Amino acid sequence: MATVVSTLFISLDGVAEIDPAWHFPYFDDHMSAAVDEDYQDTDVLLIGRVTYDSFAGAWPEREEAGEVDAPFAKRLGNMRKVVATRQDADLGWRNVERLDGELPTAVEALKAQDGVEKILVPGSLSVVRQLLAAGLLDELRLLVHPVAARHGERLFDEGEPIYPLTRLRSDAFPTGVVRLVYAPSELPNTAVYDDVKGQVPSGD
Repeated sequence: MATVVSTLFISLDGVAEIDPAWHFPYFDDHMSAAVDEDYQDTDVLLIGRVTYDSFAGAWPEREEAGEVDAPFAKRLGNMRKVVATRQDADLGWRNVERLDGELPTAVEALKAQDGVEKILVPGSLSVVRQLLAAGLLDELRLLVHPVAARHGERLFDEGEPIYPLTRLRSDAFPTGVVRLVYAPSELPNTAVYDDVKGQVPSGD
């Protein structure tokens, strides 16, 4: 069964809708290496329609331009891309297909396909939220920028239940960006205030 991994650029106040004004000033070799690691050994890119349109509107031209970013653009073009969309318009990039059916059921089927061991979800906030709600996300990889964006779409919406997470690893970059890798988990215990009041700092 394949592992489903989400990778997101995010601000301190939870905005995961990238604004070039706060994202690119923090992009350096450390972040590049983290992104490269996320894409390594990926068998399928699972992408929401908004993120896909952004990718397809930029990376094919960058590959054709043949500049320094062309190898990564070619890498994206060569990867199998599955797009979560209800629209029938031509997706217009190579190695791309639509996700058939309702997202949770379709992703479960994708996870079970022969030869699929890692599914990467870049951006695609709606897809990530649905995967979290369905219990289908195995890793949440966040590159947290030291900035409060103050506007833009946030990763977590309001609702029930809560999503406890466990930290798998973390790294701090010289720019102040922190890479946090989480997996869905359970709360560490069922403590209430009476259970912890003995740890409250003393008045001394």
